[in-house]
Amino acid sequence: MKIAFTTKGAEWDSEMDPRFGRTEFILVYDDEKDEFTSFDNREIENEAHGAGPKTSQKLFELGANVLITGNGPGGNASAVLEKAGIKIYIGAGQMSVKDAYEAYKNNSLKEF
Repeated sequence: MKIAFTTKGAEWDSEMDPRFGRTEFILVYDDEKDEFTSFDNREIENEAHGAGPKTSQKLFELGANVLITGNGPGGNASAVLEKAGIKIYIGAGQMSVKDAYEAYKNNSLKEF
């Protein structure tokens, strides 16, 4: 399973980014292979509209099964994620990626 995190960095101990569409980075953890990949999403800051759906599309391209974020995506983005079958968990905005992963494993995050 691939778990995507909205983050402010590309490392396991990076701080989570509470934003979804304009998150700085997307960190994807493949728990079957125990490996990370990251995507620099900072270019999205220049987009006037559609940041959420574009970030949703990127999650789909990265093969994410689960999204862990802070506040959650907006309506259009959540519709794209739902159609892609990506489960969304919120409430990790003030955590590190590692802490957010542990909260997810312990069922401490809220399903969106």
